[in-house]
Amino acid sequence: MRRREFIGLLGGAAAWPVVAHGQRPRMRRVGVLTASTESNPLGQANIAAFRLELSRLGWMDGANVRVDYRWAGGTGGNQLGIYAAQLVSLKPDVILANAGAAARAVRREDPDIPIVFAAVTDPVGLGLVESLARPGGNVTGFANFEQSEGGKLLEALKELKPDMARAAHITDPGNLSSPVHVSAFENAARSLAVAPIVFRVRNGSEIERAIGTFAQEPNGGLVFTNETVSSENLELIIALAARHRLPAAYGDRAFVTEGGLMSYGNDRRDNYRGAASYVDRILRGAKPADLPVQQPVRFHFAVNLKTAKTLGLAVPPSLLGRADEVIE
Repeated sequence: MRRREFIGLLGGAAAWPVVAHGQRPRMRRVGVLTASTESNPLGQANIAAFRLELSRLGWMDGANVRVDYRWAGGTGGNQLGIYAAQLVSLKPDVILANAGAAARAVRREDPDIPIVFAAVTDPVGLGLVESLARPGGNVTGFANFEQSEGGKLLEALKELKPDMARAAHITDPGNLSSPVHVSAFENAARSLAVAPIVFRVRNGSEIERAIGTFAQEPNGGLVFTNETVSSENLELIIALAARHRLPAAYGDRAFVTEGGLMSYGNDRRDNYRGAASYVDRILRGAKPADLPVQQPVRFHFAVNLKTAKTLGLAVPPSLLGRADEVIE
């Protein structure tokens, strides 16, 4: 073994939990429950960020921790509840839940097991925690974005397309945060003199029908907040917006890098890295009740100039000046 590799191994070992001399470290167990499909690239990117941060903190899967994954997306029925029961039966030390529905499913199976969520819009409103500063129970985690995100996306879209008279917010009614997204969108629409239209969809076919119906009238725009139904159908949504020549704003920059028009939101990978830090602290003895819910502090605004040009839109300097990323 080369000296550099040996030093690297020593550095990694230094971060491992300390045990008494001669004792073998107890294998800890972590469950991961997500509503995404295993083939979802955004879902995979989130879990990869969680896994990498967990290893950086000294938890090596298969060495001193075992991580069990359950991907419930696209399975239909009550698969989220079934997978939650499976994970609870494995008696993990803590479970990572990607969002509100997953956290609720785990808590229904076991009201005491520590839960860390990675992306919940309104954890207090959903009853997951008593307050952000003092969660008060067995659940804590990371909020995924501001509740007003749907409104901010619409405001940016209206600034880019001043003659926009109609806007559609496409959301999954099964998403527990959907009412918050819709409310922010509708409030912003009224203040901007834009007619709000809400399409509630559950899959790609329903998204295609909704956008096709909406595109039959002119001067419209689309808003997609960060939801699993959107990330599962990223390529389809971008293709439909291009086909119908509809400007669209998204909650994740991945849409913009793949050809979408604009995005605003926090990077979910940050949330999953943060969730890994909370899992680490719980594995080392911390209680969820003592770990305050964290809200995002960094937001990213991206604009794709090539897509704007294809749509015949000139991006105003006011938007370009605020953009963190401009794709040409």
